[in-house]
Formats: sequence, C-alpha cells, structure tokens
Amino acid sequence: MMIRSIFTQRLLPAGFLFLLLFLGTSPWMGVAAQDDLLSLLDAEQSKEPTYTIATFKASRLINGQTIETISKNHLNFWISHRFGAVNSGFIANFFGLDEAKIRLGLEYGLTDRWLVGAGRSSLEKTYDLYTKYKVLRQSNLVPVTVTAMAGWGINTMPTGYIMESGSPMKFNNNIERYSYWSQVLVARKFNEKLSLQLMPTLIHVNKVEDPSIPNQVFALGAGGRYKLNQRITLSAEYYYTLREMEDEDDDDDYDEEGGIPYPYRNALSFGVDIETGGHVFQFHLTNARGMVEKQFVGQNVGAWGKGDIFYGFNIARTFSLDKAARNAHK
Repeated sequence: MMIRSIFTQRLLPAGFLFLLLFLGTSPWMGVAAQDDLLSLLDAEQSKEPTYTIATFKASRLINGQTIETISKNHLNFWISHRFGAVNSGFIANFFGLDEAKIRLGLEYGLTDRWLVGAGRSSLEKTYDLYTKYKVLRQSNLVPVTVTAMAGWGINTMPTGYIMESGSPMKFNNNIERYSYWSQVLVARKFNEKLSLQLMPTLIHVNKVEDPSIPNQVFALGAGGRYKLNQRITLSAEYYYTLREMEDEDDDDDYDEEGGIPYPYRNALSFGVDIETGGHVFQFHLTNARGMVEKQFVGQNVGAWGKGDIFYGFNIARTFSLDKAARNAHK
C-alpha cells in the first residue's frame, strides 16, 4: 500500500509532466510553436526601421544635388569640368575642347546626415557655400528620403562684364552680387537598379540684367539613375522653370512685361557614372554650362535644339578624417 501511495502521489504526477514536455517538443507541436515565435519576432522587427542605403552613388546627380550626404568626419573633393558647346565648330574650337569652365568643391560631413560644402567656379568667378541635412530616411516604415538644401553664391566678375545671356551686368555694391537657392530633395530607391528623385527649387538673384527678368525663379527638377552593373550607372536630370521659356526657334520672343528677350531655358542633362573604388567618375552631356544652382537652374542659356550641348565630367574623391576609424583598420 505504501508503494502504491508513493507511485500515485509522486511518480504519476512527474510522469504526467514529462509526457506533457515530450508532447510540447514533438514535431507537430514544435513547428507550430516555432511558427508562432517567428511571427512574433517578425512583428517586433517590423516595428524597427531598416534604412535604405546607397540610393545614389554620390552627393551630386549630374549638375544638381542628390539626397545623399557623406559620413561624419569625411571629406569629398569635387572636380567639375565643362567643355564648350559642340556647335562651336571644328576648326575654331575643336567642338568645344578649346574652351572649358571648371569648378572645384569640398564637402565635409558634420554628422552622417548633415554636410557643409563650398566651391569656386570659373564661370562668373563664383564662390558658393551650401549645406544639406537629411530630414527623413527611407526605410521599411518611411517610403522616401527627404533632404533639405540651402546655398549662397557671390559673383566676383568686374562690373560691366557681359553675361552668358549677352547682356552687360553692372553692380553698384557687393550685396547685388549675392544669390541664394534652396531645395527640398525627395527620393525613393525602388530596387537595387532604379532610384528617382524630385527637386522643388527656389532661386533668388539680388541683381538681374534687366527689369523684365525676374529676381526670383521657381523650378521643379526631376532626375534618376539606373544601375547597369556594380560599377556603371546611367543618370538623367531635368529642371523645369515655372515660367514661360523663350521659344528656341523664335529670337524675338520678348518677356511678357516688355524688355529684352527672355534668354533662359530649362536644363536637361544625361550622364554615365563609373565607380572605381574611392572615386566616382561622372561623364555627361548637358545644355547647361553652369555648375551652381543659380547658373544651371536660373540662368541657363543653352538649347539642345540649337546644338548648345556641353560635354564634361565630375570626379569625386572621398577622404576619411576620422582618426578612430583609421586606427581601427591598422
């Protein structure tokens, strides 16, 4: 009787517990439990952002900016080169090879999302400063990346020089030499190959060549890239100025307020990017010769239909100034 009591009071409950544990780890119940656990983990992970990277290869698309910034304590060195127009002739200018404009620029990452930049262009001897901040980042929770950009430039040409539009420009003081621009860059990386971007843009120039030319210009830019392989990418960008452009075939098209013919046109550019390690080489064709927003958005005189096509390139090289990162790789 004592043995039976021990069996019923101690061994039977223990055996019953063991049986439950065994059934809990059996294949059919274990799979269900595992699926439930994975579902819970997936649900939790979906609440955490997974950020999209490398929407574009560089901080510039062709002429204009992309949503990309650079890493903290990194320095970008830009060389931008524009030859003359291909319609300038073979004998006189070797299809533009004898005539070129250049911009040298630097960008520095204050944080991974905020950079400052500066440059100097030979066109109108322009110095420019700008900053970009990545406000939103595309992720599994946010469909797009949004970056805000603002810039300032100063024209240091002697007063009375002839502009690209053919009009003389006279300055009364240094304030009249200033120009400003701002953009909201909105981009989405759809897959590993395709990324698209919109660029609402505002340009303000303190002094224009004629009262009929507006000091302030609104434009909507659109651009994108298509990746052919790991190193080669096709790119394009277009800036539509929100005012009536001059008809390319009508040189007598005057501004609606009277005055000189409105000389400026929308900028359209095509490019090929080649990535070679720490360098990005961008070759392009464009009707815009300027390399800062004030020039290629607000004061572009080139027309594709007339052969005003400028070929050129950008070269970007990134340097790390992060001592901790460099020491970690030693």
